[in-house]
Amino acid sequence: MNPIRRLSLLALAASLALPAIGVQAQQYPDKPITMIIPFAAGGPTDTVGRIYAQSMTGFLKQQVIVENVGGAGGTLGAARVARAEPNGYTIFLHHIGQSTAPGLYRKLPYNAVDDFSPIGMVADVPMTIVARKDFPAKDLKELIAYVKKNQDKVTYANAGVGSASHLCGMLFMSAVQANLTTVPYKGTGPAMNDLLGGQVDFMCDQTTNTSGQIKAGKIKAYAVTTKTKVASLPNLPTMDSSGLPGFEVAVWHAMYAPKNTPKPVIDKLVAALQHAIKDPNVKAKLADLGTEPVALTRATPEALDKELRSEIVKWTRIIKQAGVYAD
Repeated sequence: MNPIRRLSLLALAASLALPAIGVQAQQYPDKPITMIIPFAAGGPTDTVGRIYAQSMTGFLKQQVIVENVGGAGGTLGAARVARAEPNGYTIFLHHIGQSTAPGLYRKLPYNAVDDFSPIGMVADVPMTIVARKDFPAKDLKELIAYVKKNQDKVTYANAGVGSASHLCGMLFMSAVQANLTTVPYKGTGPAMNDLLGGQVDFMCDQTTNTSGQIKAGKIKAYAVTTKTKVASLPNLPTMDSSGLPGFEVAVWHAMYAPKNTPKPVIDKLVAALQHAIKDPNVKAKLADLGTEPVALTRATPEALDKELRSEIVKWTRIIKQAGVYAD
């Protein structure tokens, strides 16, 4: 075939495809959307995802169904989304682990930036240091002294390598200079169950998973990991004021789609996310869990892309210094 004619046919095919994509985007969504949560049901990220999914369902007029794909610190769920068809019917809600995976995993099966289309930031969630109800230490200073003295006996639960609870525990052990026995789970939902049952001693977990148990008196709480107190847990001091100056961990959550998802589809998902952020029901539910939605200026693809890249640089440096990897 004549090269010029071949190029003309390719250009014609491309021009015909563009209107088809535009029509599909205008009709989007015309079926349910799956929101992948890369952790077990009942955990903190799952809780945040379900709150947002419910509000986005109302806005999009199609059900946003949460599917839990746990394991490997959130990387199994992320890998599935990276391979998904970029049509807007698979979206992804993940936390800070999206930025720590590139540093933790030497053979990550996806690129945390290039294999996803950012939608926007969702929420920043404080964390809490909590223990089984009958743990001996009565406050954070006693907890620090106890774990340092009993390093070979104390067990620390987390949701697996790369999870927020793992990162918080890593920073805590580094701050108090103690090497504890860690017990990894496929999410902090199951970890919390074992903490309630007394099978493990303590953990660091998001307020979305601990607030209810703390208020019910089922676990012992020591401190929050933010520089300021959490409104829903007014009697809980900060780590900074209780024996670990400068200690601060906040778990940001964000929403993504597979790379190459059409911009008109991303725009609709951004609009649905921003609707949820302004939703009084979302605000009330998050407030009960010790957090709140992000500002609208952060719920954009541009803001998320900037923050993700910055966080990858920060956590890769921290993880390299700690020498902790998940092969």
